[in-house]
Amino acid sequence: MKIDVLTLFPEMFTGVFGSSILGKAAAKGIVELNAINFRTYSKSKHGTVDDTPYGGGGGMVLKPEPIFDAVEDLAPASTSVSPRIILMCPQGEPFTQRKAEELAEEEHLIFICGHYEGYDERIREHLVTDEISIGDYVLTGGEIPAMAAVDSIVRLLPGVLGNANSAVTDSFSTGLLEYPHYTRPVEYRGMKVPDILLSGHHANVEKWRREQSLLRTLERRPELLEQADLTTKERQWLNNQRS
Repeated sequence: MKIDVLTLFPEMFTGVFGSSILGKAAAKGIVELNAINFRTYSKSKHGTVDDTPYGGGGGMVLKPEPIFDAVEDLAPASTSVSPRIILMCPQGEPFTQRKAEELAEEEHLIFICGHYEGYDERIREHLVTDEISIGDYVLTGGEIPAMAAVDSIVRLLPGVLGNANSAVTDSFSTGLLEYPHYTRPVEYRGMKVPDILLSGHHANVEKWRREQSLLRTLERRPELLEQADLTTKERQWLNNQRS
């Protein structure tokens, strides 16, 4: 996979793209990560990429020319692969694990990070394929949301995680929150690991984990249960927990 991020602050991505899981994935050649300053595509001698909005109002708006030119340079029409062009924007669809899984199937992603009052609407209407938001709050720019999205996507690529099952059992991958984890020592300050996890009975352990996942989702994110793929027996079990 190739991932290009258009940003006015490419230096923000140096540590993120070069460290931990992302750094290892790039070193293995599984993913190519690039942070590109789209100011270099400005035709202004001052490198201007924004302007005041027509009709008045506060703040500055990103101009269409540098963004269009940058995308067309990174993905010319002659290439066989059409990239997904993703606008990081608070108006976008909420980013979810399912969206990460969908985007992880692509060969080329281009993220666009805004940094002023907004984008010229022609970028939104005629250039991008997806608009993504990571939450209902305001950030200075799209860089941090793009980092979060890229991390979530790359860890799903084959060969990135040391244990292939890790991504499968993560919270939200099954539509539920993940079950609790324990490790050594068995007892710490009077707090003990549940006996079931020490039993060696794998079927019982899996049953316990599934129930704990259901219970944790019920307690913390009950709205997720509406769309979760549950058996009739599991829904009955949840109803018993509610009563």
